[in-house]
Amino acid sequence: MGDSNISHLVAAYTEMQESHPTGQIDHYMDSYDTDYGISPNDIQDTTQGQAFFVATIVIGTVLVCIMLVCGMGNFIFIATLTRYKKLRNLTNLLLANLAISDFIVAVVCCPFLVDYYVVKQLSWSHGLVLCSSVNYLRTVSLYVSTNALLAIAVDRYMAIVHPLRPRMKYQTAYCLITGVWVVPILISIPSAYFASETMYPHGGTSPTTHKIFCAQIWPVDKQAYYRSYFLAVFAVEFVGPVIIMAMCYAQISRELWFKNVPGFQTEQIRKRLRCRRKTVMVLIGILSAYILCWAPYYGYSILRDFYPTLISRQKNSLVAFYIIECIAMSNSMINTFCFVSVKNNTVKHLKKIVLLRWRSTYAPSKTVDELEIRTSSMPVTEEIECIQLR
Repeated sequence: MGDSNISHLVAAYTEMQESHPTGQIDHYMDSYDTDYGISPNDIQDTTQGQAFFVATIVIGTVLVCIMLVCGMGNFIFIATLTRYKKLRNLTNLLLANLAISDFIVAVVCCPFLVDYYVVKQLSWSHGLVLCSSVNYLRTVSLYVSTNALLAIAVDRYMAIVHPLRPRMKYQTAYCLITGVWVVPILISIPSAYFASETMYPHGGTSPTTHKIFCAQIWPVDKQAYYRSYFLAVFAVEFVGPVIIMAMCYAQISRELWFKNVPGFQTEQIRKRLRCRRKTVMVLIGILSAYILCWAPYYGYSILRDFYPTLISRQKNSLVAFYIIECIAMSNSMINTFCFVSVKNNTVKHLKKIVLLRWRSTYAPSKTVDELEIRTSSMPVTEEIECIQLR
């Protein structure tokens, strides 16, 4: 459900037919710098063929996995963070933004995407409002995830490289979290405003057979604005954050692995150092996964929008884009596995919630709060601090 070549070309061609006489269309096409070189009538039906069948299986599998993994995993993380105040450290609060954005996509957007890609085979039947909403939520989620990862990297940098400086206050953290959401909400408005339902010939046996594409389509006369907008977003929400995060983790790695700690190292200091190293390794892995998942998507988008002749003549170029887009979306599953299953205490606290409910059922004389005090009266060790990414 992205900005496909076919939908962009159809919109351009339709608009030219409506606003220009037939004899002037060819001249207008010559002056319009798309260089697709393909007539809309000559474009083959993308949904026919083995390539699209394989792509449908891949896309359907990935989307279902996103719904299960991100839906359940992020719900567990959000529920335990809401239930237990001692988990609400600064890093976990930043992670909560990542979990909320991925949870919204998994629960709200993915069911519509499964229907669009797999069930209806690239045909949208839910109206323009939902088309705009799904495109908007997906875009906001992507930028929120990027901003949250950037904020986590800067927070880890300040805590490890500059430990003597005052930590960020919670009031400042809440302002930062607000910025993590406000900026994506604002810069994603064009993805909703220019979302459009475009009717396109399906190529079936009946001449009236058609499909409806749901995609972000900018008018032909705003091509320069779109390219400027895309490059600005590409710099602000991908290139810039990746460079800053890479620099932060490079300095953190130098501090933890290549700098000698002065004085005598006790077992407690060594344990704390190991915990910090494990935490940083997880975050570096998440940054690497983010780059590997989203770099192909941005790279393909640049080729499609700035050098269309390199891909427009390829028979399965649109199928390749949908697979690349699906790979990019699967990054949310990697984040969920790392934050919930690997380096977090949420599963343990979820079991505690279930245990408390069970005990409260068979021990009515004691309240849930009393049982929680009994089950949570353990000292906070360095190991727990490490697991909670403090």
